[in-house]
Amino acid sequence: RFQAYVYFASVFQAMSCGIHYLASVFMAVTPNFVCGIPGNVSSVLFYNSSKTSLEDIWTIWTSTENYIVVQLENGEIWELNQCSKSKREVSLDLAYEYKGNKSVFSCSDGFLYDNTKWKSTVVTQWDLVCDREWLAKLIQPTFMLGVLIGAVIFGDIADRLGRQRVIWFTSAGQFVFGIAVAFTSDYYSFMIVRFLLAMVSSGYLVVAFVYVTEFVGIKARTWASMHVHAFFAMGIMVVALVGFLVRTWWVYQIFLSIATLPFVLCCWMLPETPFWLLSEERYDDAQKVINIMARWNKVSTPCKVSELCSVQQDDPVSGRMGDNNATSAKKHNILDLFCNWYIARRTITVWLVWFTGSLGYYVFSLSSVNLGGNEYLNLFLIGAVELPCYIIACIGMDKLGRRNTLIPFLILSALICVLIMFIPQDFNVLIILANMAGKFSIGVAFGLIYLYTAELYPTIVRSLAVGSGSMMCRVGSVVAPFCVYLRSVWIFMPLLLVGIMALLSGILTIMLPETLGKPLTNTLEEAIEMGRNKKSCSGKTPPAHSSAALEKIELFGQETVSTEK
Repeated sequence: RFQAYVYFASVFQAMSCGIHYLASVFMAVTPNFVCGIPGNVSSVLFYNSSKTSLEDIWTIWTSTENYIVVQLENGEIWELNQCSKSKREVSLDLAYEYKGNKSVFSCSDGFLYDNTKWKSTVVTQWDLVCDREWLAKLIQPTFMLGVLIGAVIFGDIADRLGRQRVIWFTSAGQFVFGIAVAFTSDYYSFMIVRFLLAMVSSGYLVVAFVYVTEFVGIKARTWASMHVHAFFAMGIMVVALVGFLVRTWWVYQIFLSIATLPFVLCCWMLPETPFWLLSEERYDDAQKVINIMARWNKVSTPCKVSELCSVQQDDPVSGRMGDNNATSAKKHNILDLFCNWYIARRTITVWLVWFTGSLGYYVFSLSSVNLGGNEYLNLFLIGAVELPCYIIACIGMDKLGRRNTLIPFLILSALICVLIMFIPQDFNVLIILANMAGKFSIGVAFGLIYLYTAELYPTIVRSLAVGSGSMMCRVGSVVAPFCVYLRSVWIFMPLLLVGIMALLSGILTIMLPETLGKPLTNTLEEAIEMGRNKKSCSGKTPPAHSSAALEKIELFGQETVSTEK
């Protein structure tokens, strides 16, 4: 009962991470626009369609390459383009075609935006179009850069100061910075506050995963860790729902920020994890937490910290392993992931899968609003399709194996990317379903790689392996928005890049060893042997460690896995 309370309370706040990660898809949308004009409009002309106001013309203005002709109340006739405007020298009659002289001007009077779908976005708020368009395109990559930095900083702070304090700070920070974003007065303060929001959101997601991992039992740990992703996906669904209901960006941001306010109000009740307290030799505090757990779970005789400590001290294997781990941590660095051809090939493949998983995840998510049809429904479905994909990933990992599940879903995502290119653009429903299938397949691979990486490497470099893989994941999330922007070059360019990376990753993954049912390796030699001789490795039995030592090893292998998106 206690573990269930801690788990669901902690992962509930993970929804806010999904919310803030994808909030920009509606907050920073660019509606149709043309240059502003110095006067009141009396009539508007677009080809053969004549209207009395510019608002009536947006529904028939299909191509941004075409101009709109307007006549002012003073009789002047202007041709309005997106980034320039032309004044006709001879204003005899209002006609779309004009062969006479024109004076070209810049958009010094601002811009006129189509407000029929979005009342206000950050693009319309600060005119992030034309020569300032690059500022709008920096919004999502800058946020993802904050995600990268926040994960590193708060992950380290959580090891030093404890998980509880970081969870308090980052959850409160998400609420405070989320509200502050809505009240920023200029673009640069908006970017700074959003960057801080990205840091605390990323920090919470990393630390919350470790937090729940240290409370959940070994049998449920795989399912519990995988479904942290599911709550992230529910955050994406919340973004779609709020975006549909609220069309003003700062009100939209406020509603998104208060969605997880209940957790902020009760997070102070969450205790510190006994594992961290024991590592800091705070035995009395650890015993208090264990006693609370015993009362919640109705255990009449809770375990005693003093007895656990005495068992570990008397266990020569555990003590010897602790000494080796301490020594190894000082001697090993990231270069050990390339110590020979077998490990180097494994590292390159794993890094590529991390990068591809993150790239594909965000390309499918960010592109969902550009698929045609109802963009809110598209994003909602793209988030909802993740919920069953993690169940499939867990079943596949336990039944088929890690590698045998990863390979087909990587290759399947590549084939789906190719398939989408051949679907006619007016088949909106089919395109959306294909993108959902692509998100499903890349989601399975993306969720699986966390645990698989921890099992592929020995204890002495496991943290380095998972940490470096997480960094490649975040590089992929920074690159993904720029990849989506390549739609302006060719509409299928993002899918082509994801498909190539997924196919390459799937082929290279064939060379990785299967880890299902095999003991975790402790040395580089054991890890190399697992790759060289699969039969002998699969026939190995775990060394006869004590239960306390085995618990410690298994916990270590799980704790190092980060669910940072």
